[in-house]
Amino acid sequence: MKRAARLLTIPLGVLGASPAGAATEETQAWSTEQAIFHAGESNIITIDSSQRLRSDGKSGGEQFLARVVIDHRITPALQLGGGIAYLRSEVDQEMRLFQQATLASGIWTSRTRIEQRFFDNADHASWRLRQRVQVAAPIDRAKRWTVIAATEIFFHLNRARPNDQIGLATMRNQVGLRHPIARTVDAQLLYMRQQNFRDGRPDTVAHIPWLTLSWRL
Repeated sequence: MKRAARLLTIPLGVLGASPAGAATEETQAWSTEQAIFHAGESNIITIDSSQRLRSDGKSGGEQFLARVVIDHRITPALQLGGGIAYLRSEVDQEMRLFQQATLASGIWTSRTRIEQRFFDNADHASWRLRQRVQVAAPIDRAKRWTVIAATEIFFHLNRARPNDQIGLATMRNQVGLRHPIARTVDAQLLYMRQQNFRDGRPDTVAHIPWLTLSWRL
């Protein structure tokens, strides 16, 4: 019931009306560079790297993430895929395998991802479910400016380390703009509010400007 109540209060938190003292807050800054390749008519390969500057050392300090994703188009509306990722922070390292299904209809996109996370300080894989919903709507006649709004929820499915919690773990809310800056390059700038839910302790909320550069090759 506590987790359900937290979910109901998220929209208020996005608007800055979360209850006083309900969470500790920090500011971060993220940047991502990605290249998107089309391998034939049905396969899409995405390679990306991200740098995450985090001001709160208690959250693990700065992070670096590298990832490769392969998606296969099953129908015009459905893609199935998976990939591998490597994440390094100041306190640990993680190798990650994942599988995903992406549904698209008009301006709406929904992605369901299952991850197996292998930490250097855990004996077993941590399983995580991520559910993301996004709307991307052009706002000018030439369709060069696109407004982006998205929500993603993370659920931990098992306990790989003694201090891990099971269930609702994180929610990300994003809003921003995407615009082409060259013939094959798009720039996207988002504001993201990330809330980590913690049992017995105040939640943590991060306010994050996030710049992404995408190359279509």
